[in-house]
Amino acid sequence: MNAVATVSRPASLLVAAALLSTGMLGGGYLLGDGLRRAKMAERSVTVRGLAERNVTADLATWTIVFSETGTELGSVQGSIDEKSRAVRSFFARAGFPINAVSDTGASVNQFFDSNRQQNVVTVRRRLQLRTADVMRARAAFARQADLIRAGVALEEGSGIVYSFTKLNAIKPQMVAEGTRSARQSAEQFAKDSGTDVGGIKSATQGYFSIGARDGDVDGEGGGSAGSSPFQKVRVVTTIDFYLR
Repeated sequence: MNAVATVSRPASLLVAAALLSTGMLGGGYLLGDGLRRAKMAERSVTVRGLAERNVTADLATWTIVFSETGTELGSVQGSIDEKSRAVRSFFARAGFPINAVSDTGASVNQFFDSNRQQNVVTVRRRLQLRTADVMRARAAFARQADLIRAGVALEEGSGIVYSFTKLNAIKPQMVAEGTRSARQSAEQFAKDSGTDVGGIKSATQGYFSIGARDGDVDGEGGGSAGSSPFQKVRVVTTIDFYLR
C-alpha cells in the first residue's frame, strides 16, 4: 500500500498565514522605501545666481530740438534753416559724415495774439545724429555749449542716448554664468546642512537689465542705461536644485 502525505487543515492555515505575513512585510517594506524615496525627491533648495558683465555701448543717438518764433512764417522758417545749418556744421567739425545727421521732424504752430494784435508763428525742428562712433559722439556732446553760442537753444527732448545692441551675442554665456553662480550657492547650503546637490528641479531665467555702471552718467540720465556709454548687463537666474 502506497503512503499518501496529507496536511491537516490547521497546518494549512498556518502556512497560508505565514505566506500572507511575509507578503505583507515585503509589501510594507516596498511601500516604506517608496515613500522614503518620494520624500527624498521632495527635498530641494531654491537659490539665485547672478551674472554681470561690463559692456560699452556701440550706438549713440543724439537728438537736437530747437525752435524759432516770429510774426511771419517766411522769416521764421529762414531762421530755422540757419540754425539747422549751424547744427550740421557743428557735427561736420566734430568729424561726422553728412549722412550721420538727419531730419526727424518739424512742426508749425500759428495763432493770433489778441493782446498784441499780431500773428505768432512758431516753427520747431528736430535733427538727429546716429552713429556707431560712440566716443566721438560723447566728445561732441561735451561741447554742446558751442551750439548755444551759435544761436541754437536746445529745448526739451534734446539729449544723447547710448545703446548696447549686441545683447543676444552674450546672453548664452551669461545664462551659463548665472547657473554656475546658483549651483555654488546651492552647494554651500548643502554643505552647511550635510547634504549633496543633485540635478535641477526647475529653473527660471530673469530678464536682462542694462544700466550705467556705478558713477558713469553723462548728461541727464539719472544712471539709466542710455545715460552713459559704459554700461553693465545683469541677469538673475532662479534655480531649484534637488538635495540628496
